[in-house]
Amino acid sequence: MSEPIRKRHNVNCLLYHLVCPAKYRRKVFSEAVEATLKTVCCDAIEFGFEMRFVEIGADEDHVHFLIQTVPTMQPSRMVQIIKSITGRQIFERHPEVKRMLWGGQFWTSGYYINTVGLHGNEETIRKYVEGQGKDYKLIHRGQLTLFEGLTSIGH
Repeated sequence: MSEPIRKRHNVNCLLYHLVCPAKYRRKVFSEAVEATLKTVCCDAIEFGFEMRFVEIGADEDHVHFLIQTVPTMQPSRMVQIIKSITGRQIFERHPEVKRMLWGGQFWTSGYYINTVGLHGNEETIRKYVEGQGKDYKLIHRGQLTLFEGLTSIGH
């Protein structure tokens, strides 16, 4: 289980689940490439940036990362760092992979990222907040409205 990161003025435990597919969904993750990926992530990236790889899991054509980082690290910047450094190192150490991908980029431009709750989901946190204090009074319960007003294509 991840331990909170203690800084001078805050304590945090931010976890992200990141999924990165290889370019063209090529099956490039051999045992040797996986070993390079682990080394680059756990040595070079962890050493140079404020992020820790809690878990890395590879399939033939994509990788799942469970990453802990600090509030000042924007998710998009975290993805950029991981994809650029790992891609460059894999191409340097495994020229056969570079040939499989026609010498271009290692990763697709897209990715999936999601926050991960260390101590529970939304319901667990809501019950925890309700249990605080003597007289809990619900002041507001909203819905995510990020996509409000958008219509789906074709409907």
